[in-house]
Amino acid sequence: MELLAPAGGMEQLRAAVRFGADAVYLAADRFGMRARAANFALADIPEAVAFAHAAGCKVHVTCNVLMGPDDIDALPAYLRALDAAGVDALIIGDLGAFALAREHAPHVDLHVSTQASVANAAAARVWHSLGAKRVVCAREMSLGDIARLRQDAPPDLEIEAFAHGAMCMAVSGRCLISSYLTGRSGNRGHCTQPCRWSYTLEEEKRPGEHFPIEEDGRGTFIMNAKDLNMIEHLDALARAGVDSIKIEGRNKKAFYVATVVGAYRRALDGAPADEVVPELYAVSHRPYGTGFYFGEAEQACAYDGYEQEAMHVADVTGCEGVVAAVAAVARETAPAAVAAAAREGTAPFRLLARCRNRFAEGDELEVLSPHAPVRTVRVRSLTWLPDPTEDDPAPAPVPVPVANRSCNAYRFEAEGLEAPVPQGSFLRVRAFRRSARHGQPERA
Repeated sequence: MELLAPAGGMEQLRAAVRFGADAVYLAADRFGMRARAANFALADIPEAVAFAHAAGCKVHVTCNVLMGPDDIDALPAYLRALDAAGVDALIIGDLGAFALAREHAPHVDLHVSTQASVANAAAARVWHSLGAKRVVCAREMSLGDIARLRQDAPPDLEIEAFAHGAMCMAVSGRCLISSYLTGRSGNRGHCTQPCRWSYTLEEEKRPGEHFPIEEDGRGTFIMNAKDLNMIEHLDALARAGVDSIKIEGRNKKAFYVATVVGAYRRALDGAPADEVVPELYAVSHRPYGTGFYFGEAEQACAYDGYEQEAMHVADVTGCEGVVAAVAAVARETAPAAVAAAAREGTAPFRLLARCRNRFAEGDELEVLSPHAPVRTVRVRSLTWLPDPTEDDPAPAPVPVPVANRSCNAYRFEAEGLEAPVPQGSFLRVRAFRRSARHGQPERA
């Protein structure tokens, strides 16, 4: 199955491609359902497409908001620009927008968004007759429903289904609650997620007196859906006839994308489940479930929040052998030691990293690299590399006990590292964290 990954910006796109996505989906600056993501300026789409295509990765662009008259008027020029940029597919939920895409983006495949709620073969056949190459299943479908769709739909119509990420409590994401309560429409990409809020009851004859919906004293999160996690059921998705599995998360950062894409890539390539499942608990997530695939979806009624078992602390920007890096000095000061290390192949590596969260001398860090199991290293000789300034264009490195300057450059000797770390890898430290705006969850 194709592994389709989210790309909320260029940094996430690079992570998705490096960690094994077969295709990415993204939005330009209009018409996408994740308006809070960084997204891409329309002028930047050609660069994104070129980067992905150079790695053999396809690019799908979302165009699936609820379309108003002004949107329809603006679409032709927008579609022509995407066609010229070389995008591989458009994800569309509106019938009028679909017709315009056929006319103004003739070189681009058309995929029917989950917003269209395709849940049966009759609907799939109609979309196929209009030119759709793929339908994205309604999220309310079971594996049995998908298998029947596959059996009754045209053989050349591809089926895409969500496999991981946040779930919406409304029918395929079509919800009015955010618009009603806040004036920000979820159907226009501005959802405030009121389904995650805590609710109580107020009896009309006793104003101001609130009653919890569940008798636990805190209220309840009756609409707070669990996150989807199907990594242990990929064979079942394949048997049902799914051609592409989709990871939700265009509002997520590159570390999240890399972790989840990397885990699913390794699972699809045959890695044992016990090796990859723990990776999905390292990143920020709500309690996991399997959506509607095996029955009714479950809600996380106890609290609204996330938990994670690891903290992203740095991005790897370079890796060098310590001996090679200091060879000129070392040959003069300790030629025997250099020669011995070279003969034994035990020369340590030094990592260059961009700090994201605090880490310290002596910490044990995990290295997350593309297509590889997680490795651990110990931080030694931690050094801050100040940015040049007008007054000091070549600042000297500064040994420090702690890396705590966000986005600043650091280097350290990676004790225990036996092979180089590729640029674009991530460093994390094991540290369980929970964030809950309301409620008192118990850790499973």
